[in-house]
Amino acid sequence: MIRERETVALPGLPVLIGAIALIVISVYEVIEGAREASGSAIAWWSIGLVLAILTLTGLFVVNPNEGKVLQFFGSYAGTVKHAGLRWANPLYTKKRISQRIRNFESSHLKVNDNEGNPIEIAAVVVWRVVDTAEAVFEVDDYNNYVKVQTESALRNLATSYTYDSHDDAQISLRGHTATVAEHLKKEIQERLARAGVEVMEARISHLAYAPEIAHAMLQRQQAGAIIAARQRIVEGAVGMVEMALDMLSRRDIVSLDNERKAAMVSNLLVVLCGDKSTQPIVNTGTIYQ
Repeated sequence: MIRERETVALPGLPVLIGAIALIVISVYEVIEGAREASGSAIAWWSIGLVLAILTLTGLFVVNPNEGKVLQFFGSYAGTVKHAGLRWANPLYTKKRISQRIRNFESSHLKVNDNEGNPIEIAAVVVWRVVDTAEAVFEVDDYNNYVKVQTESALRNLATSYTYDSHDDAQISLRGHTATVAEHLKKEIQERLARAGVEVMEARISHLAYAPEIAHAMLQRQQAGAIIAARQRIVEGAVGMVEMALDMLSRRDIVSLDNERKAAMVSNLLVVLCGDKSTQPIVNTGTIYQ
């Protein structure tokens, strides 16, 4: 595996000024040599002119948050990151690699969740290149590599969780966005590490049931929500009835036999668990009439 090795290139401005000066002098001397018919002067200053022009080809510009990967006949020679006009061996090939922060939004993928329900899912990934050598030499095209591996990780994530769950202990795609985003970021980072890419953030940008089952799943989701709500209501109602009977007994407000306790429990559960408000009936006699 090839790791990034930062190298120092010469400042380009002095080289530029010297090369231009050499070109001007060489042209002048070649013209003077032609006037004086001096073949040796023309030859020497022509060589100087060629060298000056060749020197200019070694100049290159490095922008902020950018690296230039240098290669010498296929061998990795280092990466220049210092911004400004730089000069390196004219025989070096120079490949520009941006290290700025980028966003990638995946397409809407149709996959099955953990329960086999078809869903549509998409993600946004914030990433940047941190190792220019790995980005150039370890993968063929790091931009395409980021795209393919992100969608692959997103598919794997979708199959690991259910779309929705009414149980707080079970992680779902819709109900635990922070946990799911952290899992997605970790999985994408593991896949992109060998390409010299750092994943700064990953989150789900689109999540929905597939159109062909969206209506049915909406009804199922509503039914599940009603059942979960009813369960909470019943649990709370039983607790309130138990508390009421216990307080009546401890304070000795009224003495109830088992039959009257059952009637009271029935009435309280109807009041607490009913969908509609109940209408009270006032008993003007005794509790036994």
